[in-house]
Amino acid sequence: MNRPYKNMNKANSVVRFEGVSRWYGDPNDEDRLVRALDKISFEIESGEFVAITGPSGSGKSTLLHLIGLLDRQSEGKIFIGGVEANSLSDIQLAALRNQKIGLVFQQFNLLRRTPAIRNVELPLIYAGISRQKRYEMAIKALTDVGLENRLNNKPSQLSGGQQQRVAIARALVTNPALLLADEPTGNLDSKSGASILELFDQLHKSGVTIVMVSHDRDIAAHANRQIVIRDGRIE
Repeated sequence: MNRPYKNMNKANSVVRFEGVSRWYGDPNDEDRLVRALDKISFEIESGEFVAITGPSGSGKSTLLHLIGLLDRQSEGKIFIGGVEANSLSDIQLAALRNQKIGLVFQQFNLLRRTPAIRNVELPLIYAGISRQKRYEMAIKALTDVGLENRLNNKPSQLSGGQQQRVAIARALVTNPALLLADEPTGNLDSKSGASILELFDQLHKSGVTIVMVSHDRDIAAHANRQIVIRDGRIE
């Protein structure tokens, strides 16, 4: 059953949206105003696996960017891990994102000339982790996604599915409260895509909170709950 709006007062909430809208253009000129999201409210609890789905142009990616603190809402309130994001500065938002959120994109966004382990270490460098500690953490993250034998391989030496696993390891290396995935199988063949979904299932069973955007309802069905977006609103 879809449950996009739940009790907002639960202590184990990881994401909470209260009447959130995102528009582009002049709010005083209705003819030129584009409402990407319109008064969205929902909650995601710790340990859930949620899929955000809907047709192209429905507002899925806009919603994910707001959850990931990559964009700011036009109205409403957003809470990530109990922290209200509205009043934070850009620097504070970046710090919260680095501490609480892991991001996985359809485009793997790996440094092409950099070995897998160095790609995974990047968030730890930004977090000020010592060289030895981040090396150990990166090895563990790559081991957790089944790439312990590919530490020094560059992206060009890896398959698409393996590159996405490196990206997932990079997203998980800081032990975030939330893993966000935007069309994570979109650039993969069916076999590689199935292996990534299987990995997500394993991560979810281990307690990782996952929010995945997909226009494919079959892929979205892997999640335990679906939030369906159409024309900027939750169906």
